Amino acid sequence: MNDPRTARTRTGLHRRALVIGGGLAGMLASAALRGAVDEVLVVESDELPEGPLPRRGLPQARHAHMFWSGGVHAAEAVLPGITDRWLAAGANRVPIPTGMVALSSQGWFRRWDRETHFVLACSRDLLDAVVREHVLAGEGVTVLQRTRVEGLTGGARRVTGVRVSGPDGRERTLEADFVVDASGRASRTPRHLEELGVPAAPERSLDLGLVYATRVFRAPEGARGFPIVSVQSDPRSGRPGQGASILPVEGGRWIVTETGTRAGEPSGDPEDFAAFPRGLRHPVVGEIVSRLKPLTGVSLSRSTRNTRRYFERVRDWPERFAVLGDALAAFNPLYGHGMSVAAQTAEVLRRAVEARGVDSPGLARHVQRAMAKPVAAAWELATGQDVFYPEVQGGGPSLRDRILGRYVDRLVRTSCGRFSMVEDLSDVTSLQAPLTNLLRPRVLLGAVRGPQYPPLGGPPLTARELALVQGGARR
Repeated sequence: MNDPRTARTRTGLHRRALVIGGGLAGMLASAALRGAVDEVLVVESDELPEGPLPRRGLPQARHAHMFWSGGVHAAEAVLPGITDRWLAAGANRVPIPTGMVALSSQGWFRRWDRETHFVLACSRDLLDAVVREHVLAGEGVTVLQRTRVEGLTGGARRVTGVRVSGPDGRERTLEADFVVDASGRASRTPRHLEELGVPAAPERSLDLGLVYATRVFRAPEGARGFPIVSVQSDPRSGRPGQGASILPVEGGRWIVTETGTRAGEPSGDPEDFAAFPRGLRHPVVGEIVSRLKPLTGVSLSRSTRNTRRYFERVRDWPERFAVLGDALAAFNPLYGHGMSVAAQTAEVLRRAVEARGVDSPGLARHVQRAMAKPVAAAWELATGQDVFYPEVQGGGPSLRDRILGRYVDRLVRTSCGRFSMVEDLSDVTSLQAPLTNLLRPRVLLGAVRGPQYPPLGGPPLTARELALVQGGARR
């Protein structure tokens, strides 16, 4: 990892970009900026690990993370070669729908023999470590670790840097030609902008009270290529949303994650963890897990609120400052879109600075507005479902939500028995196409026609897969 003591001094025309946060979003933002400046300085409050190890500031890393193909493609555009590096490190490329056994709100999805999209499945520690290593192996990116950003410098018209405090508690100023906040859910940008006199951005929050419980298990022998298994809840059932999933990751391990909204939360008790998935709409996850050997205890997380900050609506947005990733919009992790949106917003930044340069007037405002497009797609997908859960905080469903919800239910039901609908729906859920694609004539016609095949009576596991999980004695 680069030593921050080797950072070059800014003199003359030497240009520096500064990124707040050294996680996935921060490293992708650094890669996006690297070609447009002489130096990228990453300010990180944690001490970053060497290799795929846990990080104190990312407790949710222990839970299942799915990186949809829309996000992977964006990451590849920002950091060419990163997909091959992930796969070489042990990540699994899972074809969709072939490699997924999923009970949707409207029935079991079929495992068609044609891939439409894919998911990258690995631990979050591995995902972040590979990106971090790739970015820091090249020149031009330096990390200041154990350093906290205390505020922005400059004024309401232009940001000129940040104020930081290091491990010794002393405060100093770091100047920069462009500043990006990629500090995640805990971002303090709203307060920092207020201190500069920037008008507050509109903000919306939707909270299900969703709780995540996760435990890692040893996979059965010979389980390479095993599908992702997921039992989803029905947002419009009137009951708390409960679900569970099995995500095959690197090292012969399976991450099992259970979720529940208010009044239906899983607990951190190992006995409850074993019983919870047996009480879902189908017990397949519980039945599989009962035969596996646990490698860890149960980890809980409650930081799952949907929060969106509409910085693109701030009329006098300051020059030389942008916000991306979870600092811009944080999502309920249930849909697996947070990392993909972080990558897509980093790609927006890359395209803009390559086309216009960091010194271009109006660049920051342009970037913030362009980022709103991928954010809006994921936001509509998440909140369009979440508003229907009981006891949701932040507003119930509107008439538009109810109409759209019934239409989406029809699309999902059709996709359980018609391949063309799987393609169209997955284009949107993988964040490779906007939500408006679901209103194209082809999709509308498919919804009218309905499923081509009758619903499945149970999980579409193959004979080999059933033998693996039914014969996998505890080891």
